[in-house]
Amino acid sequence: MSDDGLGARPRLQGGGAAAPPAHSPGGPLSYEGVWRFTAQAVDASVPQARRAVRELLARQGVPASDDLVHGLLVIVSELVTNAVKHAALLSPMLAVEVAVGAEWVRVSVEDDHPYRPTALEATSGQTGGRGLLLVREITAEAGGVCDVEHTASGGKVIWAALPLRPPVT
Repeated sequence: MSDDGLGARPRLQGGGAAAPPAHSPGGPLSYEGVWRFTAQAVDASVPQARRAVRELLARQGVPASDDLVHGLLVIVSELVTNAVKHAALLSPMLAVEVAVGAEWVRVSVEDDHPYRPTALEATSGQTGGRGLLLVREITAEAGGVCDVEHTASGGKVIWAALPLRPPVT
């Protein structure tokens, strides 16, 4: 997996109303930034992406709870697995991006396949098909947002943004 660099401030693709803020009001904190990793769309990339995200969050000192990190790693695993299983034929490479803001973490997986997946209801007899449902549930439980967007090149980005602090109830 290669690291294509980092930016000083997180950037969000799409910038919809439900997306987290693009920067903190007092300037970036020491852990804020954007990191992008590329990998081949092969099975071995799933644990590599998970490890890269876990190590990045630790190295940057992101103030994320163990539960949040675990949720982010499950999301990365599911999204990379989907790209490997469903997009590899048209997209031999994928990208994992981690954007960290003052109060949120956004993980996304991009591929060049034009198909926009939907989270379908899985029956009890199915052995697969629950990945996006799981991503949606983890994101909602954490008080975050997730979406799928088309890229300018005709592919897609699937992303989930989770708050660093638990939602106030």
